[in-house]
Amino acid sequence: METHHGDQSLRIGAHVDQDDPLAHAASRSADVVQFFLGDPQGWKGPVIPDSADALRDSDVDVYVHAPYVINVATANNRIRIPSRKLLDGQLKAAASIGAKGLIVHGGHVNATDDPQTGFDNWRKVFERMECPVPVLIENTAGGGNAMARKLDRIARLWDAVTSGAPDPSVVGFCLDTCHFHAGGEELLGIVDRVMAITGRIDLVHCNDSRDAFDSGADRHANLGSGQIDPEAILAVCRAAGAPIVVETPAEGQADDIAFLRKHL
Repeated sequence: METHHGDQSLRIGAHVDQDDPLAHAASRSADVVQFFLGDPQGWKGPVIPDSADALRDSDVDVYVHAPYVINVATANNRIRIPSRKLLDGQLKAAASIGAKGLIVHGGHVNATDDPQTGFDNWRKVFERMECPVPVLIENTAGGGNAMARKLDRIARLWDAVTSGAPDPSVVGFCLDTCHFHAGGEELLGIVDRVMAITGRIDLVHCNDSRDAFDSGADRHANLGSGQIDPEAILAVCRAAGAPIVVETPAEGQADDIAFLRKHL
């Protein structure tokens, strides 16, 4: 899809604090907000924000990011089983506030494990779990035995999850520009390469990278202040044609959104 400059149909927003997402959206002129429901580094169940009714009724699009601790791919039962339980709770909570999707990292298996174990474990998630909102699997920057760092792994992951899901529409893809850059995949043409695998890009995490290509480091920077050519980031956003969320340092998010609106 060719997107012309000044395309007003693209929805652009930011990852914000969960204390008052709509206030943060207003301060950034955001059409979209993404936030956590609780502690991103903890195992406790989701916390519904006080503004849940207002979020449901607003014209701001809502996405929820699942906690980082979730790893449904792992062969370790003590992590995988709580991960599934937490994912289930997050999906129900995201649905209750009218979210359009729940973003979940692809996860990893241990260095000595067969990656097929991880793909099979992802398949079982969709065989066994109700998904009241789409699960948007996000590519990750690091991990030698990651499920979704490199495109060849993403292809195997996609085969597994789409074979497991009774309804393929509940499985989506979230493309993170920083993660692909730091994970060692060139951004030039990345949208076409991803679409050839998944057939869909549901959300773009539009982030510059503090670190070098293929560094494996997941450190986001405001647009134009990191290691990625801003034109490469803009090209990804244009080609994807999906809603955009900047997960950049908060003090620069309003400028990042304005930059995207000006150049897309």
